[in-house]
Amino acid sequence: MPFIHREEAVVYEIHGGRFVSYVRPDSGGRDLAAWRAEIPAGMVGPAHTISEEETFYVLSGSLRMTIGGESAVLGAGDAAVAPAGCELSLANTADQPAHMWVTTRVGLTAELADGSVLTPPWANGAQVR
Repeated sequence: MPFIHREEAVVYEIHGGRFVSYVRPDSGGRDLAAWRAEIPAGMVGPAHTISEEETFYVLSGSLRMTIGGESAVLGAGDAAVAPAGCELSLANTADQPAHMWVTTRVGLTAELADGSVLTPPWANGAQVR
């Protein structure tokens, strides 16, 4: 399955954000997962520690990202890399939604501050919405 059409994307909503999953094991991705994240205006995502490297490319809007204690505001055309094992958080403090393209390895997990572990289906291939 080398081609994934927009109508084949699977949508997940969690923590106020929307994750539109394109590349995952059940769509043909063996090693990598990729999705479009839609972050509404005013959303502050929870800090979490990631198990796999993640890359981010801002498609529209702007976001404040904190990766391993270092923060930056990223706008359309900017990118970031978060190494495995680092703490990551993001916030959209603007009055418009922001969109970004995210890529990681299949199997990503995220440990939240309370110790709970999230296994994002958009990075693992589960069809649960």
